[in-house]
Amino acid sequence: MGTLPAVAQDPPTIGVVVKIGGIPWFNAMEAGIKEKSKELGVKAFMVGPTSADPALQVRAVEDLIAQRVNVIGVVPNDAQVLEPVLKRAMDAGIKVITHESPDQKNVDWNFELASAQGFGEAYGKLLAEKTGGKGKYAVFVGSLTVPLHNAWADAAIAYLKKNHPDMQLVGERYGVAEDVDASRRTALDVIRANPDLKAFLAFGSQGPIGAGRAVAERRKGGEILVLGPFSPGQGRKLVHDGILTGGFMWNPKVAGEVFVTLGTMLAKGEPIKDGMEIAGLGTVHPDAANKDIIVDKLVPINEKTVDDLAALGL
Repeated sequence: MGTLPAVAQDPPTIGVVVKIGGIPWFNAMEAGIKEKSKELGVKAFMVGPTSADPALQVRAVEDLIAQRVNVIGVVPNDAQVLEPVLKRAMDAGIKVITHESPDQKNVDWNFELASAQGFGEAYGKLLAEKTGGKGKYAVFVGSLTVPLHNAWADAAIAYLKKNHPDMQLVGERYGVAEDVDASRRTALDVIRANPDLKAFLAFGSQGPIGAGRAVAERRKGGEILVLGPFSPGQGRKLVHDGILTGGFMWNPKVAGEVFVTLGTMLAKGEPIKDGMEIAGLGTVHPDAANKDIIVDKLVPINEKTVDDLAALGL
């Protein structure tokens, strides 16, 4: 029995599946989804799985297909695992948007608020600046199957290898940065194994927090640096305590707004054109062949900016 096609609804219905529910990053995204849906007069909502398990995301997308929503948005934990269910959504006439997943195949558009190369290199430059371009560092990513986190790590590592050959990566990258407890445990293990470690570079919103807690426990603040994107509200104390060095992020609230803006455009059949202005993205130059809309909207996180960012609910 085939899937019933999505029915054109007025107002359109948009469901956004994120990596995991209940953490500050995605709480901020949900706030953006709610605000923009109210502004545009559409029905948009977020689905946050109880753990960062790709199978739970597949199930959530299947539920949205069954609800016959007009648009499905996803922030994938595992791009490949999602491809079959996203194809089923598209076959059912549902528009599909992803975020943090460049080169996703079964999608109408993927959008990024930071280019993978620019984001990764910004971290490589900051790490080299803060360490004097020397020493051992470890890299965390959300998982080894999150394409964007690994693309950031690739860019940062390549930049350091080329420009600061005295920087040494220890071990392989660790896929723990969407779990604060796993990040903390892994960081403690890495510190034990590498007493001369100089830094953690953690891509994934819980990685810097977990690594930071490990550094604080070992009383290595200032001796071992921790860089990465994190929720300013969650990491503010660690920044002011000199544990989290900081880094760059984009605004997840804006990403939530963009899901709704793009979703509404697609549901209404409005084309995405080169040079057009889209709220939250600015002027866009879409890569139609790869279905990517990529802009650079980097926001620095440090002791000077973290309080103001936290005050925004991030």
